[in-house]
Amino acid sequence: MDILLQIWGGSCYLLNKILLSNAEGVKNNRKLRINAWLIYLIGLPAWIIILFIQRDWIASGVELGGVPAMILGLVISMRRFKKAPKLLIRGVEICAYTVLTIGIAYSLYEYGGITALSQLFEIGVMAGFLIGTSMLAKRNPDGWIFYMVMNVSMGSLMLLQGNTILAVQQGFSLYFVIRGYILSRDQLHNVRYSGLLKTKTA
Repeated sequence: MDILLQIWGGSCYLLNKILLSNAEGVKNNRKLRINAWLIYLIGLPAWIIILFIQRDWIASGVELGGVPAMILGLVISMRRFKKAPKLLIRGVEICAYTVLTIGIAYSLYEYGGITALSQLFEIGVMAGFLIGTSMLAKRNPDGWIFYMVMNVSMGSLMLLQGNTILAVQQGFSLYFVIRGYILSRDQLHNVRYSGLLKTKTA
C-alpha cells in the first residue's frame, strides 16, 4: 500500500513539474497549465495520506492549504487571465495560512516545539511551496527558486523517513523546476526587450 501511494503521489507531482516547466517555453501554454494543475490535484490525496501516516503536520498543512492555490492556477489557465484578481489571491492566502497555522500549532503541540529534524525540513517545504506558488500565480519567475527550496526540503524529508520513491521523484522534479525557472526568466527577458524595442521605434 505504501509503495502504491508513493508511485501515485510521486508520478503525479513529477508530471505536474514537467508540464509546468514545458509550459514556460510555449506561447499558447493554456492546455499544458490546465493539465498540470489537474494532475497535481489528482496526486494530492496520496501525499496527504503519506504525510498523515508520517505525522508530518506542517507539511500536511502546506499541502492542504495549497489546494486553493492549485485551484486558482487552474482557474487562471481556464479563464485566460493574465493575472489573478486581487480578491481571489487574498482569499487563497487566507485559506492557506489558516490551514497552515493549524498544522504548525499541532506539530508544536505534539513534538513539544521544534525538536525534530523532520520539522526543519517541513519548514523548508512550507516556505518554498507557499511563496513559490503565490509568485508563480502572479507569473513571477522567481517563484521557481522557492520551488527549488521546496523540492530539496521535501526530498530530504522523504529520504529521512524512508520514502525512497518519493525522494527520487523530488530529485527528478528539481531538474524540471530549474528548467522552468530558466525558461520563465528568459521569456520575461524577451518580453521586456521586445517592449523596449517597441518604445524606441514608436
